[in-house]
Amino acid sequence: MSRFHGVVPPVVTPLTLDFKVDYPSFTRVIEHLLEGGVDGLFVLGSTSEVVFHDNDERARIIEHAVKINNGRVPIFAGVIDPTTDRVIQHAKVAQSAGADALVVTAPFYTRTSQAETIDHFRYVREAVDRPVIAYDIPVCVHIKLERKTTVTLAREGTVAGLKDSSGDDGNFRFVKQDLADMPDFFAMTGSEIVVDNAALMGAQGVVPGLANVDPKGYVKLWRLTQAGKWDEARQEQERLCRLFEMVWVSLGRTSAGSAGVGAFKTAMQLLGVIDTNTMARPQRSLNAEEAAAVKAILKQTGLLD
Repeated sequence: MSRFHGVVPPVVTPLTLDFKVDYPSFTRVIEHLLEGGVDGLFVLGSTSEVVFHDNDERARIIEHAVKINNGRVPIFAGVIDPTTDRVIQHAKVAQSAGADALVVTAPFYTRTSQAETIDHFRYVREAVDRPVIAYDIPVCVHIKLERKTTVTLAREGTVAGLKDSSGDDGNFRFVKQDLADMPDFFAMTGSEIVVDNAALMGAQGVVPGLANVDPKGYVKLWRLTQAGKWDEARQEQERLCRLFEMVWVSLGRTSAGSAGVGAFKTAMQLLGVIDTNTMARPQRSLNAEEAAAVKAILKQTGLLD
Protein backbone atom coordinates (compact mmCIF):
# COMPACT_ATOMS: atom_id res chain seq x y z
CA MET A 1 0.00 0.00 0.00
CA SER A 2 1.18 3.51 -0.81
CA ARG A 3 1.96 5.67 2.22
CA PHE A 4 -0.55 8.10 0.70
CA HIS A 5 -4.03 6.73 1.25
CA GLY A 6 -7.26 7.11 3.16
CA VAL A 7 -8.85 10.43 4.13
CA VAL A 8 -6.73 13.47 3.18
CA PRO A 9 -8.80 16.66 3.60
CA PRO A 10 -7.95 19.85 1.72
CA VAL A 11 -7.38 22.00 4.78
CA VAL A 12 -9.44 25.19 5.16
CA THR A 13 -7.32 28.32 5.65
CA PRO A 14 -9.12 30.51 8.24
CA LEU A 15 -8.96 34.27 7.82
CA THR A 16 -9.37 37.16 10.22
CA LEU A 17 -11.94 39.89 9.60
CA ASP A 18 -9.23 41.93 7.87
CA PHE A 19 -8.38 39.05 5.48
CA LYS A 20 -5.15 37.87 7.10
CA VAL A 21 -4.44 34.19 7.79
CA ASP A 22 -5.66 33.37 11.30
CA TYR A 23 -2.88 31.07 12.49
CA PRO A 24 -4.38 30.24 15.93
CA SER A 25 -7.56 29.10 14.17
CA PHE A 26 -5.44 27.28 11.57
CA THR A 27 -3.78 25.35 14.39
CA ARG A 28 -7.20 24.35 15.71
CA VAL A 29 -8.25 23.19 12.24
CA ILE A 30 -5.20 20.92 11.97
CA GLU A 31 -5.74 19.47 15.44
CA HIS A 32 -9.47 19.02 14.70
CA LEU A 33 -8.61 16.99 11.60
CA LEU A 34 -5.90 14.93 13.27
CA GLU A 35 -8.12 14.18 16.25
CA GLY A 36 -10.72 13.03 13.72
CA GLY A 37 -8.30 10.35 12.55
CA VAL A 38 -7.43 11.59 9.05
CA ASP A 39 -4.60 9.94 7.13
CA GLY A 40 -3.03 13.07 5.65
CA LEU A 41 -3.41 16.83 5.24
CA PHE A 42 -3.62 18.69 1.93
CA VAL A 43 -2.74 22.34 2.45
CA LEU A 44 -3.09 24.98 -0.25
CA GLY A 45 -5.71 23.22 -2.28
CA SER A 46 -8.88 24.73 -3.73
CA THR A 47 -10.70 24.54 -0.38
CA SER A 48 -7.65 26.27 1.12
CA GLU A 49 -8.22 29.24 -1.24
CA VAL A 50 -4.68 28.71 -2.53
CA VAL A 51 -4.74 31.23 -5.36
CA PHE A 52 -5.52 34.09 -2.96
CA HIS A 53 -2.24 33.73 -1.04
CA ASP A 54 1.01 35.31 -2.18
CA ASN A 55 4.33 33.48 -2.27
CA ASP A 56 5.43 34.39 1.25
CA GLU A 57 2.07 33.51 2.78
CA ARG A 58 2.01 30.15 1.01
CA ALA A 59 5.41 29.34 2.50
CA ARG A 60 4.22 30.33 5.99
CA ILE A 61 1.08 28.21 5.65
CA ILE A 62 3.09 25.10 4.74
CA GLU A 63 5.67 25.73 7.46
CA HIS A 64 2.95 26.18 10.07
CA ALA A 65 1.16 23.01 9.00
CA VAL A 66 4.39 21.00 9.07
CA LYS A 67 5.21 22.35 12.54
CA ILE A 68 1.80 21.61 14.04
CA ASN A 69 1.50 18.23 12.36
CA ASN A 70 4.95 17.25 13.64
CA GLY A 71 5.22 14.16 11.48
CA ARG A 72 1.90 12.62 12.47
CA VAL A 73 0.58 12.23 8.91
CA PRO A 74 1.89 13.02 5.41
CA ILE A 75 1.38 16.58 4.18
CA PHE A 76 0.44 17.33 0.59
CA ALA A 77 1.11 20.90 -0.55
CA GLY A 78 -0.63 22.52 -3.48
CA VAL A 79 1.83 24.30 -5.78
CA ILE A 80 -0.85 25.70 -8.02
CA ASP A 81 -0.20 28.56 -10.45
CA PRO A 82 -0.87 29.25 -14.15
CA THR A 83 2.61 28.60 -15.57
CA THR A 84 5.32 25.98 -15.26
CA ASP A 85 8.14 28.12 -13.91
CA ARG A 86 5.93 29.66 -11.24
CA VAL A 87 4.77 26.19 -10.20
CA ILE A 88 8.40 25.07 -9.96
CA GLN A 89 9.17 28.02 -7.67
CA HIS A 90 6.29 27.06 -5.38
CA ALA A 91 7.34 23.40 -5.50
CA LYS A 92 10.88 24.15 -4.38
CA VAL A 93 9.61 26.26 -1.49
CA ALA A 94 7.13 23.56 -0.47
CA GLN A 95 9.86 20.92 -0.57
CA SER A 96 12.12 23.06 1.62
CA ALA A 97 9.25 23.68 4.04
CA GLY A 98 8.81 19.95 4.59
CA ALA A 99 5.91 18.89 2.37
CA ASP A 100 5.81 15.16 1.67
CA ALA A 101 4.16 15.44 -1.75
CA LEU A 102 3.36 18.21 -4.23
CA VAL A 103 -0.04 18.66 -5.86
CA VAL A 104 0.06 20.08 -9.39
CA THR A 105 -2.72 21.06 -11.80
CA ALA A 106 -2.49 21.56 -15.53
CA PRO A 107 -1.39 25.06 -16.55
CA PHE A 108 -4.22 27.57 -16.80
CA TYR A 109 -5.16 30.93 -18.31
CA THR A 110 -2.84 30.12 -21.21
CA ARG A 111 -4.42 27.47 -23.45
CA THR A 112 -2.30 24.33 -23.61
CA SER A 113 -2.61 20.94 -25.30
CA GLN A 114 -2.45 17.54 -23.64
CA ALA A 115 1.13 17.15 -24.92
CA GLU A 116 2.14 20.50 -23.42
CA THR A 117 0.40 19.55 -20.19
CA ILE A 118 2.45 16.36 -20.04
CA ASP A 119 5.61 18.44 -20.51
CA HIS A 120 4.45 20.76 -17.70
CA PHE A 121 4.29 17.87 -15.24
CA ARG A 122 7.65 16.54 -16.43
CA TYR A 123 9.37 19.89 -15.92
CA VAL A 124 7.99 20.17 -12.38
CA ARG A 125 8.99 16.62 -11.45
CA GLU A 126 12.51 17.12 -12.80
CA ALA A 127 12.96 20.19 -10.60
CA VAL A 128 12.12 18.63 -7.24
CA ASP A 129 12.74 15.57 -5.12
CA ARG A 130 9.18 14.90 -3.95
CA PRO A 131 6.33 12.82 -5.36
CA VAL A 132 4.06 14.80 -7.66
CA ILE A 133 0.30 14.29 -7.54
CA ALA A 134 -1.73 15.22 -10.61
CA TYR A 135 -4.78 17.28 -9.68
CA ASP A 136 -7.57 16.95 -12.25
CA ILE A 137 -9.93 19.90 -11.74
CA PRO A 138 -11.17 21.16 -15.12
CA VAL A 139 -13.82 23.39 -13.54
CA CYS A 140 -10.97 25.62 -12.32
CA VAL A 141 -8.18 25.16 -14.88
CA HIS A 142 -10.40 24.59 -17.94
CA ILE A 143 -8.56 21.57 -19.25
CA LYS A 144 -9.28 17.94 -18.49
CA LEU A 145 -6.43 15.51 -17.77
CA GLU A 146 -7.37 12.90 -20.33
CA ARG A 147 -7.07 9.20 -19.59
CA LYS A 148 -4.05 8.77 -21.87
CA THR A 149 -2.32 11.79 -20.29
CA THR A 150 -2.67 10.49 -16.74
CA VAL A 151 -1.64 6.95 -17.70
CA THR A 152 1.42 8.23 -19.60
CA LEU A 153 2.55 10.36 -16.66
CA ALA A 154 2.03 7.48 -14.21
CA ARG A 155 3.84 4.85 -16.31
CA GLU A 156 6.91 7.03 -16.82
CA GLY A 157 7.04 7.83 -13.09
CA THR A 158 6.35 11.54 -13.45
CA VAL A 159 3.30 11.45 -11.19
CA ALA A 160 2.85 9.17 -8.20
CA GLY A 161 -0.88 9.65 -7.87
CA LEU A 162 -4.07 11.34 -9.00
CA LYS A 163 -6.47 13.61 -7.14
CA ASP A 164 -9.60 13.50 -9.29
CA SER A 165 -12.03 16.39 -8.88
CA SER A 166 -13.22 16.22 -12.48
CA GLY A 167 -16.57 14.60 -11.75
CA ASP A 168 -15.80 12.14 -14.56
CA ASP A 169 -16.16 8.83 -12.74
CA GLY A 170 -15.93 6.87 -15.98
CA ASN A 171 -12.51 8.32 -16.76
CA PHE A 172 -11.41 7.62 -13.17
CA ARG A 173 -12.46 3.99 -13.57
CA PHE A 174 -10.58 3.56 -16.84
CA VAL A 175 -7.41 5.10 -15.36
CA LYS A 176 -7.62 2.66 -12.44
CA GLN A 177 -8.13 -0.20 -14.88
CA ASP A 178 -5.24 0.87 -17.10
CA LEU A 179 -2.90 1.11 -14.11
CA ALA A 180 -4.05 -2.02 -12.28
CA ASP A 181 -0.54 -3.48 -12.56
CA MET A 182 0.92 -0.45 -10.70
CA PRO A 183 -0.20 -0.90 -7.07
CA ASP A 184 2.02 1.95 -5.86
CA PHE A 185 0.13 4.46 -8.01
CA PHE A 186 -2.65 5.89 -5.87
CA ALA A 187 -5.83 7.53 -7.09
CA MET A 188 -8.10 9.54 -4.81
CA THR A 189 -11.53 10.99 -5.45
CA GLY A 190 -12.16 14.64 -4.66
CA SER A 191 -15.91 14.11 -4.48
CA GLU A 192 -17.51 14.16 -1.05
CA ILE A 193 -20.68 12.41 -2.18
CA VAL A 194 -19.48 9.28 -4.04
CA VAL A 195 -16.75 7.98 -1.75
CA ASP A 196 -18.35 4.56 -1.46
CA ASN A 197 -18.59 4.30 -5.26
CA ALA A 198 -14.96 5.37 -5.69
CA ALA A 199 -13.82 2.82 -3.13
CA LEU A 200 -15.64 0.10 -5.08
CA MET A 201 -13.70 1.20 -8.16
CA GLY A 202 -10.44 0.77 -6.27
CA ALA A 203 -9.69 4.31 -5.13
CA GLN A 204 -6.99 4.47 -2.47
CA GLY A 205 -8.48 7.48 -0.75
CA VAL A 206 -10.66 10.56 -0.66
CA VAL A 207 -9.87 14.29 -0.49
CA PRO A 208 -13.12 15.75 0.87
CA GLY A 209 -13.50 19.45 1.66
CA LEU A 210 -16.46 18.56 3.84
CA ALA A 211 -14.12 16.59 6.11
CA ASN A 212 -13.09 19.95 7.55
CA VAL A 213 -16.54 19.93 9.13
CA ASP A 214 -16.87 16.23 9.93
CA PRO A 215 -13.51 14.42 9.74
CA LYS A 216 -14.74 11.56 11.92
CA GLY A 217 -17.60 10.91 9.52
CA TYR A 218 -15.30 10.54 6.53
CA VAL A 219 -12.83 8.41 8.46
CA LYS A 220 -15.71 6.16 9.53
CA LEU A 221 -16.98 5.95 5.95
CA TRP A 222 -13.54 5.11 4.55
CA ARG A 223 -12.87 2.47 7.19
CA LEU A 224 -16.24 0.85 6.46
CA THR A 225 -15.44 0.64 2.74
CA GLN A 226 -12.05 -0.91 3.46
CA ALA A 227 -13.71 -3.49 5.71
CA GLY A 228 -16.21 -4.37 2.96
CA LYS A 229 -19.18 -3.23 5.09
CA TRP A 230 -20.99 -1.72 2.14
CA ASP A 231 -24.47 -1.35 3.65
CA GLU A 232 -23.07 0.56 6.62
CA ALA A 233 -20.84 2.57 4.31
CA ARG A 234 -23.83 3.56 2.18
CA GLN A 235 -25.72 4.72 5.27
CA GLU A 236 -22.81 6.90 6.40
CA GLN A 237 -22.31 8.22 2.87
CA GLU A 238 -25.96 9.22 2.72
CA ARG A 239 -25.69 11.06 6.05
CA LEU A 240 -22.68 12.93 4.69
CA CYS A 241 -24.64 13.71 1.52
CA ARG A 242 -27.28 15.39 3.69
CA LEU A 243 -24.51 17.33 5.42
CA PHE A 244 -23.09 18.30 2.02
CA GLU A 245 -26.34 20.13 1.20
CA MET A 246 -24.95 23.10 3.13
CA VAL A 247 -22.97 24.03 0.01
CA TRP A 248 -26.14 25.22 -1.74
CA VAL A 249 -27.65 27.49 0.91
CA SER A 250 -26.02 30.70 -0.39
CA LEU A 251 -26.17 30.02 -4.13
CA GLY A 252 -27.72 32.87 -6.03
CA ARG A 253 -26.15 35.46 -3.77
CA THR A 254 -22.65 33.94 -3.97
CA SER A 255 -20.57 32.01 -6.48
CA ALA A 256 -20.31 28.24 -6.30
CA GLY A 257 -16.82 28.53 -4.79
CA SER A 258 -17.97 30.94 -2.11
CA ALA A 259 -21.02 28.79 -1.41
CA GLY A 260 -18.99 25.63 -0.84
CA VAL A 261 -15.93 26.81 1.08
CA GLY A 262 -18.02 29.52 2.73
CA ALA A 263 -20.42 26.89 4.05
CA PHE A 264 -17.53 24.81 5.40
CA LYS A 265 -16.07 27.85 7.15
CA THR A 266 -19.46 28.81 8.54
CA ALA A 267 -20.02 25.31 9.89
CA MET A 268 -16.56 25.26 11.44
CA GLN A 269 -17.22 28.61 13.09
CA LEU A 270 -20.50 27.26 14.50
CA LEU A 271 -18.62 24.21 15.80
CA GLY A 272 -16.03 26.44 17.50
CA VAL A 273 -13.10 25.36 15.33
CA ILE A 274 -12.39 28.76 13.73
CA ASP A 275 -13.18 32.33 14.74
CA THR A 276 -14.70 33.75 11.54
CA ASN A 277 -16.17 32.53 8.28
CA THR A 278 -14.35 35.24 6.31
CA MET A 279 -13.66 34.47 2.65
CA ALA A 280 -10.83 35.94 0.58
CA ARG A 281 -11.89 38.89 -1.57
CA PRO A 282 -13.84 39.18 -3.83
CA GLN A 283 -15.62 36.05 -2.62
CA ARG A 284 -18.63 36.61 -0.39
CA SER A 285 -18.95 35.10 3.09
CA LEU A 286 -22.24 33.54 4.19
CA ASN A 287 -24.62 35.93 5.95
CA ALA A 288 -26.60 35.38 9.16
CA GLU A 289 -29.63 33.89 7.41
CA GLU A 290 -27.45 31.44 5.49
CA ALA A 291 -25.50 30.57 8.65
CA ALA A 292 -28.81 29.68 10.31
CA ALA A 293 -29.53 27.27 7.45
CA VAL A 294 -26.08 25.69 7.87
CA LYS A 295 -26.71 25.37 11.60
CA ALA A 296 -29.97 23.54 10.92
CA ILE A 297 -28.15 21.06 8.68
CA LEU A 298 -25.52 20.48 11.36
CA LYS A 299 -28.29 19.66 13.82
CA GLN A 300 -30.09 17.36 11.37
CA THR A 301 -26.92 15.36 10.78
CA GLY A 302 -25.97 15.03 14.45
CA LEU A 303 -23.03 17.46 14.64
CA LEU A 304 -24.79 20.02 16.82
CA ASP A 305 -27.28 19.49 19.65
